[in-house]
Amino acid sequence: MSVFWRWWAAGTTSGLGSAIGGVALPLTALAVLDATPFEMGLIAAARYAAWLVIGLPAGVIVQRLPLRGTQIGADLARAAAVGSVPLAWWAGQLTVAHLVATALVISFANVLFDVANATFLPEIAGRDQLQSRNSLTSGTHAATELGGPSVGGVIVQVLGAVPTLLVDAVSYVASAVLLRTLPARRAVRPDRWPPMGAMIREGFGYVVRHPAMGPGMWAATAVNFVCGAQLALYPLYLVRELHAAPGLVGVLLAADGAGTLIGAALTTRFTDAVGTARGLIVSGFVATAGALLVPWGAGLTAYACFVLGNLAFAAGVVVLSVTTRTYRQIASPPELLSRVMATVRFVSWGAIPVGGLTAGALAGPLGARPTLLALGAVTVCAPLVWLFSPVRGLRDLTDVTLPGREAAVR
Repeated sequence: MSVFWRWWAAGTTSGLGSAIGGVALPLTALAVLDATPFEMGLIAAARYAAWLVIGLPAGVIVQRLPLRGTQIGADLARAAAVGSVPLAWWAGQLTVAHLVATALVISFANVLFDVANATFLPEIAGRDQLQSRNSLTSGTHAATELGGPSVGGVIVQVLGAVPTLLVDAVSYVASAVLLRTLPARRAVRPDRWPPMGAMIREGFGYVVRHPAMGPGMWAATAVNFVCGAQLALYPLYLVRELHAAPGLVGVLLAADGAGTLIGAALTTRFTDAVGTARGLIVSGFVATAGALLVPWGAGLTAYACFVLGNLAFAAGVVVLSVTTRTYRQIASPPELLSRVMATVRFVSWGAIPVGGLTAGALAGPLGARPTLLALGAVTVCAPLVWLFSPVRGLRDLTDVTLPGREAAVR
């Protein structure tokens, strides 16, 4: 098996377990601990809070550490954190605080793993393969998100929410074993690294000043703020307002994976036909329509709106994600790539816990449905950012003219 496919298999294995755990953890909070809306928002926020803490330094850390070792260490840390939940439950000591702490450990490990993973791909895939490899990765993620919640919901209904988390823990161990078979990165290392602060500022400044990467980061920030709200409120909305059983919750949440799969399958053909720059604007408006459709209806109509809205939202978001990620991997100077990826994720993924906390705070007095509708409207900022950027009027992102300083760095 080639290096790429072993790398892909490791990510797929842990991704499937994470999708199952993504259903089991909030259901543990709801069914076992009777968590409040604010506590649900806190757990959802904790899963991404590390991007606000080490998101920027992560790019420098990954550049200085072995890629393979960083990913393996992150996998083992996640396995230990998730595995601690069943142990605490069996001992009668499980609390919401424990779930928040578990989510925080997973969050910090995810930061290092994701930055290392995004940095590793260009080393094992040629420039002409990056778009297809990124689409494959997103499509695989979609497949796991499609099957994982459904399987997770069934397992939760049969075994209970807490024992289901053991599946997630085992998946991280399996991923670490697969990653151990990959070759170590052989990069030229300087005798002395520049100060961390200087390296962070260089990467951050490059992204912010870039006429395409900067708008892409702000558009992703708006979308991820909405994603954070959805992560916090979807289980609450489905269980307490639509009265869905755990098995049905898993099936309904799988709509996100189905939409991602559709978007990943169509991204390359869509952007080839209309252009990457134009495609970002169109997909942004599609995502906005989907986010606004999700919380409508009652009874079976509500289930249908939830599914159709998630299909549209996820499909639009994955086009945004794959297109901008591929452009960053192609256009970034190699020595800046890990810091560029970390900068974008620090800002954009840092919005996820903010969205989760905001949603949790508003859902108490307003209810889950009005909160989803109000915060879903924020998605429209994504296409508007592109419309007011230098990308407006261009066909492709590669048509962007770089300012003198960025062109010189490139």
